[in-house]
Amino acid sequence: MPKQPAPPIDMTRLRRSAEGASRLMKALANPDRLLLLCQLSQGEQRVGELEALLGIAQPTLSQQLGVLRDEALVTTRREGKHIYYQIASAQALAMLQTLYEQFCAPKEAR
Repeated sequence: MPKQPAPPIDMTRLRRSAEGASRLMKALANPDRLLLLCQLSQGEQRVGELEALLGIAQPTLSQQLGVLRDEALVTTRREGKHIYYQIASAQALAMLQTLYEQFCAPKEAR
């Protein structure tokens, strides 16, 4: 049976996808943002918890969380004086899982 030719590539869609992937990789390319997302991949956390766990100074933490919000990678909710962050992007979470498997998992698990 002859192989069916591949459907034509939708270049407009491909370009949009490439732009989205590029924005995600740019956000992940900053070590502080990557650490924040790795920590948030474990679940929602308060700003104070993130600061204490990661040792990122508050001004830097606020700046990097702002970038992640602007890129729609995280969402927030307020409870009293506390602001909680959580990952909002399934694509970011999938990338974090892959990065964990490649760089952080014990060698015997790779």
